[in-house]
Amino acid sequence: MENGGEGNNHLQLALQESQMVAVAATACLPQPLSVSDFARPPMHGSNLRVAYQGVPGAYSEAAACKAYSECEPIPCDQFEVAFQSVELWLADRAVLPVENSLGGSIHRNYDLLLSHRLHIVGEVQLPVRHCLLALPGIQKEDLTRVISHPQALSQCENTLTKLGLNVSREAVDDTAGAAQFIAANNLTDTAAIASVRAAEIYGLNILAEGIQDDRCNVTRFVMLAREPIIPRIDRPFKTSIVFAHGESTGVLFKVLSAFAFRNINLTKIESRPRRKNPIRIVDNTNHSGTTRYFEYLFYIDFEASMADQRGQNALSELQEYVTFLRVLGSYPMDTTPLGPVAELCLDVHAPAV
Repeated sequence: MENGGEGNNHLQLALQESQMVAVAATACLPQPLSVSDFARPPMHGSNLRVAYQGVPGAYSEAAACKAYSECEPIPCDQFEVAFQSVELWLADRAVLPVENSLGGSIHRNYDLLLSHRLHIVGEVQLPVRHCLLALPGIQKEDLTRVISHPQALSQCENTLTKLGLNVSREAVDDTAGAAQFIAANNLTDTAAIASVRAAEIYGLNILAEGIQDDRCNVTRFVMLAREPIIPRIDRPFKTSIVFAHGESTGVLFKVLSAFAFRNINLTKIESRPRRKNPIRIVDNTNHSGTTRYFEYLFYIDFEASMADQRGQNALSELQEYVTFLRVLGSYPMDTTPLGPVAELCLDVHAPAV
């Protein structure tokens, strides 16, 4: 009996060892893909090459790193180059600004979304905190000129005046590029409006921080890829579309009603002139001559996934009213906290008591 018990023990140990070997071997094998692998939100970003417009230190670079934390940022000198870098496989993604809470829409990128075939696969919102930068040893009294992107200059206009600066304002292509230009040319009479990171990269001192006139300054960026992602319904999604309508009366009302009747919230609606057909000429039967109308494209963002039946039905109804419709992307909404800026925004818009 004892020998039998020892035999059983040896057998159990052997089985356990065999199971451990099998588990270890299985762990080394590639795991089969599941639906969740295809639908995973594009926020992991390991080793992705991400194109952005500007030079290192630009807010767009910060947005790219926020969207894809372990990416390799690829600077581009123009917005269109960022689009092309993804199309030509020089980059895996592009992260580009589409609107700012103070300056409004970046129209150039809306036009490029239509002329290129990339897909929006995500969005990221980045708080913008402007700084006044100059060479080490330079004081505010030494300045005769401030350079930056036109929007940054306009967003800091009142603060520059309050700082007592008697300086000219000069627009350049981007904020970090302004800092780079000062450092490269050793300009002792010029300051740049740019980010803290730009000061670190180009060896500039921060003369003043947080100089934007409005404390609540946020830019929304979209993440672009060659292929769309599979939409989901287990987290908040947003869908972006562009359409053009015909000559019938009340078409825009019907389009908006398609969303309202299904309780779908619109987060943005924007019209842009239709470049290839900017003017529509209509014979006026009631009066002599003809009537000329501007032709527009309408860009809409709405809070629903294309996997949601409501969103599918809304677009099906839209097709009855429009002459052109394109889905630019259905993607996860950026629900990450904005940090201290969110509290500032709430303070700015809170009712007086």
